[in-house]
Amino acid sequence: MADEPELITVGQLARRVGLTAKALRHYDRVGLLAPAVVDADTGYRLYSAEQVGPARLVRLLRSVDVPLDQVRECLARPDDEAAIQQVLHRHRRRLQARLDRVRGDLHRTDHLIEDGVTTTMTDQDEHDKQDTPGPAADERRLAADLFNGVWRLLEQEERSIEDDDRMLHMAHASRYHWGQIGAAVNRSRGEWQVSRVYSVLGRAEPALYHARRGLEICQEHGIADWDLAFAYESLARAHAVAGDKEQARAWTEQALAAAEDIAEDEERELVLTDLEAIPGQPRFW
Repeated sequence: MADEPELITVGQLARRVGLTAKALRHYDRVGLLAPAVVDADTGYRLYSAEQVGPARLVRLLRSVDVPLDQVRECLARPDDEAAIQQVLHRHRRRLQARLDRVRGDLHRTDHLIEDGVTTTMTDQDEHDKQDTPGPAADERRLAADLFNGVWRLLEQEERSIEDDDRMLHMAHASRYHWGQIGAAVNRSRGEWQVSRVYSVLGRAEPALYHARRGLEICQEHGIADWDLAFAYESLARAHAVAGDKEQARAWTEQALAAAEDIAEDEERELVLTDLEAIPGQPRFW
């Protein structure tokens, strides 16, 4: 007679894999990780030793908030490393889009703070009434609209080649119009955005060029606080895209040092979060 398979309790499995018993019961209820046996008399859940590996995979994937449906996808092929990597890459793009949404909201909020909500609304009312609005107001609005449009495209989890082309051209157009009408800080942020777009598209050389220009503008005009920290961040990201881990780390350290001088805690945290999203660079701080 064959040996009976080893069965372990929900508590024992929880201790082995680093999950809580409550989490394991939840994963059973949602059909993600069902026990091998449920005792008919006591209702106790019992798991087989072979379920330790899948349970550990669940813990790892859920620790970075991979959605349950995609965890289920990975459990269907637990030994297919390539398939799991594809899931993780898709999840990373979603996280990056989420981060870009926050960054976009921050920039749009900055425009409202700088221009004033009342002024912005009044300008829009005047713009709607006029057949030929003033060129300066028109150009500033165009620069801001293009800038915000780039953020909306960065926020998309799935973009087509046409979307990528439009995003890149809009970023350059926004930077051009800020150069015509904006202050030095607007030009620096424009260079940062162009560099970010190139980094997202995996094009290291132009990403590096525009990151350097953004930093040069900050240094030339004494721009500090989070704009300076993000200028360093863009250089770290561009070097990471280029595969230069040493330079990526060096510029990350510069960004971390600059972040210490950021006045607002929320803005400092945003810089740190962005640094953690640099591709191929584990957190070392």
